[in-house]
Amino acid sequence: MIERRSRLRRFLEIEVPVLAIVAFALAPYAWMVLTSLKPQSEVTQTPITYLPAAPTLEHYAELFQRTSFGGNLVNSLIVACGAVALALALSVPAAYAFSRFRFAGRKVLLVQFLVINMFPIVLLIIPLFVLMRQLGLLDTYVALIAGHGTFTIPFAVWMMTSYMNGIPAELDEAAMIDGCSRLQTIRRVVLPLAAPGIVTTAIYVFVTSWNEYLFAMMLSGNTVRTVTVALQSFIGEFTIQWGLLTAGGTLVALPVTILFLLVQRRLVGGLTAGAVKT
Repeated sequence: MIERRSRLRRFLEIEVPVLAIVAFALAPYAWMVLTSLKPQSEVTQTPITYLPAAPTLEHYAELFQRTSFGGNLVNSLIVACGAVALALALSVPAAYAFSRFRFAGRKVLLVQFLVINMFPIVLLIIPLFVLMRQLGLLDTYVALIAGHGTFTIPFAVWMMTSYMNGIPAELDEAAMIDGCSRLQTIRRVVLPLAAPGIVTTAIYVFVTSWNEYLFAMMLSGNTVRTVTVALQSFIGEFTIQWGLLTAGGTLVALPVTILFLLVQRRLVGGLTAGAVKT
């Protein structure tokens, strides 16, 4: 009897609130997917219907046939993967140095990496725009990847430093005693152990770059237009193309969702293992 009451209390006090929060968070996405499956006549009709009477993929077909959304998806994928490669190439060696070496200004530099993320991103737009224009890099992949790196690399360094601190330095010393150089130790010992943290950092950078709008709008044009800017083009001054907008939003959310499902275990392991004092 007591066990039954405890289960009921747990259900009412923990599981019901959690389910309510999850339902509240997922409701907009469910509404977006359902709207993308409605015919155009049903999207604009009143009263509003929640479920599509005759589900259709006409908005998805129109999205690829009449717009350049397919190319925009490819652009976003290239920019996001480029930002991940740039962030990992810089943050992993920097994190190893911050974790293993003690040098003057180490703590100050770490704090600076964290402080950079406290500034509004809009403050960086004009300097970066002027710089890219002078270099002739506007509307190129290089401009967008470099722009996304300005606000993803500092936090990536902080995340990887916390994770590196969780790997015992004695393993490095043992590997070097056995004849490994510093680079061989990093490649053969540290990187395999840091894999969950690297995956976590890569996912953070990818999702941030994939969903970024401000830099993509300012540094890109017709040649390299990402999906976030492309979605905004469906919103006009006097009308909104709800069918195309919801279909595009569903496609934009799909890669990130699949990515989280594939690497969920490594992501949780990386986040918890990196939660150590720097």
